[in-house]
Amino acid sequence: MDNTCLISWNVNGIRALYKKNFLTWLNNTKPDILCLQETKAKTSQLNNDLVIPDGYYTYWNSANQLGYSGTALFSREKPLFVEYGLGIKEFDHEGRVIIAQYPEFILINCYFPFAGRDHSRLEYKLAFYDAFFAKCENLKNQHPMVIFCGDLNTAHKEIDLARPTENRKKTGFLSEERAWIDKVIDSGYIDIFRYFSPDLINQYTWWSPRSNARERNVGWRIDYFFVSQELIQKVVRAFLLPNVYGSDHCPVGINLSLSINENTNKFINQK
Repeated sequence: MDNTCLISWNVNGIRALYKKNFLTWLNNTKPDILCLQETKAKTSQLNNDLVIPDGYYTYWNSANQLGYSGTALFSREKPLFVEYGLGIKEFDHEGRVIIAQYPEFILINCYFPFAGRDHSRLEYKLAFYDAFFAKCENLKNQHPMVIFCGDLNTAHKEIDLARPTENRKKTGFLSEERAWIDKVIDSGYIDIFRYFSPDLINQYTWWSPRSNARERNVGWRIDYFFVSQELIQKVVRAFLLPNVYGSDHCPVGINLSLSINENTNKFINQK
């Protein structure tokens, strides 16, 4: 994979997005790897041209509950191995994680839980965060080049949302949630958008559907790409696509410059 484009997008319902010309966008954009979150569908509910689009291998991890959560991975190159979930029953029934092994890196596509406006799922979210981080560390021990992406449902710093003061005690900007991102960064993972644009303001990936928030750009940056320290020199660009509509989130992406090294061809341990 040389000059590889990876894109992540919380689609807030793939069936609705399909009706908004998603496949046209896919064919025009042609990402090498596309990670989707909040697909809200089982493959039995989807058209065949979406389940198996031209030019892509696809992998779907649907929640047990209909119309809820779910992730998907579209890849031009067939991964060496694909794993679903974290291996923990209390988390895996929601279809939040797809892990793909490539010769050059391990990619983790994740839709992180929302803690609830009343914080009722905060404990669950923080436990998921910790289990996810443990999985990342385990994978990094097998292959130093790790990428994870998706909707973290948390804005990290004040620069990452339009109204930090009034949202300080609200889900998505709680100190406990933000502290986990601090931990991830302190452990050597890099928020690649902020690596390239540390001081760039008004950069958001989610907008409330109320009060014309997107038109006024009153948003939150809660969708990310993180890369391990060992991969940083291979990332040539990180970007947001706020002008791509169809969801209350916009796509985010990175470009990599990679040469295939057969010596890195290690498989994830299969259970």
